[in-house]
Amino acid sequence: MNAIALIRRRRPRTDDKEIIRLIRTELMPLSHTANPKDTQTIRELPKRLREGVTFVISHKKTSMPLGFLHLYIIGDILQYDMLAVHPDHRGKQWGRLLMSHGEAYGRSNNCTAARLFVDEGNDKAHRLYRKLGFATVRYYAQIRCYEMVKRLNSAT
Repeated sequence: MNAIALIRRRRPRTDDKEIIRLIRTELMPLSHTANPKDTQTIRELPKRLREGVTFVISHKKTSMPLGFLHLYIIGDILQYDMLAVHPDHRGKQWGRLLMSHGEAYGRSNNCTAARLFVDEGNDKAHRLYRKLGFATVRYYAQIRCYEMVKRLNSAT
């Protein structure tokens, strides 16, 4: 890592504005099903964040998020939902670090597999997830997304 950073849990009052900005500017433009100008979708984001676990990467405990990972646990499946790192902070392996943190969280909650969806055309993310051990298992033409899965070893 090029700079010192820590991973912590999301603090809604101080983090959500930046997390939602990252979703609107970094994730939604890559999506074939969500539009950054869709006010209904934007209004629902805080609820979506409340329904899962969000880890934030930042310089200090109280500083602004530089990136985040949102996930759910569904039975024994770790479901990665959203990952974004601010463009000024890419290339520091922080996305990889967040994914590793999420995987450890899943293992500690007895998850046996991790799953995620990647938008068609998001080749950078697709390559990252393959490097992290995910395999593409299916393509959903109706939402233009690839489903990727990875087996998780037991927590030790």
